[in-house]
Amino acid sequence: MKDYDMTSGSLMKKILLFSLPLMMSQVLQVFFNMADVAVVGKFASANALGSVGSTTILVTLFTGFLIGLGSGVNVVVAKHLGAKDHKAATQVIHTAFLICLAAGIIITVICLLLATPLLTLIKTKDNLIDGAVMYFRVYALGMPALGIFNFGNAVLSANGDTKRPLTYLTIAGVLNIVLNLFFVIVCNMAATGVALASIISQYVSAVLIMWHMIRDEGICNFNFKNVRIYSGRSRAILILGLSAGMQNAIFAIANLFIQVGINSFDSTIVAGNSAATNADTLIYNLMAAFYTACSTFMGQNLGAGNKKRVLKSYLISLFYSFATGALLGGLLFIFGREFLSFFTNSSEVIDAGMEKIKIMGLSYCVSAFMDCTIAASRGIGKSLVPTVIVIIGSCVFRVVWVYTIFAYFKTIPSLYLLYVFSWAITGFFEIIYFIKSYRLLQKM
Repeated sequence: MKDYDMTSGSLMKKILLFSLPLMMSQVLQVFFNMADVAVVGKFASANALGSVGSTTILVTLFTGFLIGLGSGVNVVVAKHLGAKDHKAATQVIHTAFLICLAAGIIITVICLLLATPLLTLIKTKDNLIDGAVMYFRVYALGMPALGIFNFGNAVLSANGDTKRPLTYLTIAGVLNIVLNLFFVIVCNMAATGVALASIISQYVSAVLIMWHMIRDEGICNFNFKNVRIYSGRSRAILILGLSAGMQNAIFAIANLFIQVGINSFDSTIVAGNSAATNADTLIYNLMAAFYTACSTFMGQNLGAGNKKRVLKSYLISLFYSFATGALLGGLLFIFGREFLSFFTNSSEVIDAGMEKIKIMGLSYCVSAFMDCTIAASRGIGKSLVPTVIVIIGSCVFRVVWVYTIFAYFKTIPSLYLLYVFSWAITGFFEIIYFIKSYRLLQKM
């Protein structure tokens, strides 16, 4: 804890050191689905690639909710740790376990029952839907494990430990690749095989992080005998966690309408978008490490009463996330074809994927103003208004764009440009709200 004392010392250095392992953890967590796309694209068929890629939006919808729920747990635990209230932190931890596990189980049931209607709703191609339904249903069986891992990751990172979650995800990630290759090449299971590999890996990561928490003798100790809903603890978790989860889910819901637009083109465009979307997932999650750092550092310093460090934590995290988006987006713009070649052997699919990368590569950095400010509002306990702003600025705006601008031009660039415009508009209003909330906090 001395190296990660968030309430004193250089914020520039500590936020960076805190975020680097977290960046790798975030990447490895989404690497499960990315590896699935890569393996089926290289060793199966274009149809298998399209089937897995067609589920990406739905997978992001539900995994994003669980990741957001974990973010809420992180803020609540960090605040109690900053205030040195270890009893409250312990009660929050054991309450949060039940909430995150229940959320994972509920999502699994929803996915199993509604796989076909959901994939039909986004107009998945007839030649892809059977494989997509099978992949999505098998992948959904890993949601409880994902909920548990995000719970453990949230608790450990709130206490400054971002290295252990990275270690556990590295083990699971290597296992995922090995199993992917085995199920696809040896067993010829294609989409079903890579989904099976993913859920096995997810359960391994969940078991590892829980095993550590059970053996931990510090504040992050977990004991099944203490698992219950403690009075007054679930409310804070649900307010921040569900809001954060809904914010993540809202983006995915809005993207469902974008997927409908993409599915209106031929299978090559769909496959190209599936390959290019891996860049979105990769860069978003690298940037997201700084959003977690932002809310965690703000939560601890708010609990400790260090209001000046609360604002500095936001500004430094915003700088890091913007720089990360600009750097990685620029590299992607230059080396996009090489990146896409990891996921497909088809030059036509690569050409289609470059249509997205040329626009998105220069746009990622803009999203930092929106997402980091949302994390900052969450760090000072504000979640409802930022969620409403996201619904209007990202969900409603994107739907309107699809049925107006895209409906008029009917081109791929006219579809992808909606991202940067929605990020800019939403970020502008999120910043205004945060400024007002922070000023009120200073007065209090």
